[in-house]
Amino acid sequence: MTIIAKKIWVSGRVQGVSFRYYTQCEAERLGVHGYARNLPDGRVEVLAEGQAAAVRQLVAWLRHGPDTARVNGLEEDEIAPRGVHGFETG
Repeated sequence: MTIIAKKIWVSGRVQGVSFRYYTQCEAERLGVHGYARNLPDGRVEVLAEGQAAAVRQLVAWLRHGPDTARVNGLEEDEIAPRGVHGFETG
């Protein structure tokens, strides 16, 4: 079981469309820990930590997001796992 962590920045119409809420739902379904938060520049930043396959599944979901969103771009960086628990929105 390999644990990985990624920071992901999602751009497009991703604020004001419940993107963070649906990201939390998907992360919890997959057993991924971390957070989703709005950034002042209109993007959403996501920290995803968990089993490698589950994190990859969440990243794939983030490429389109919920039906209410329009994702135009996604950047991701692999980072060292921090041992986070739960998933928060803020």
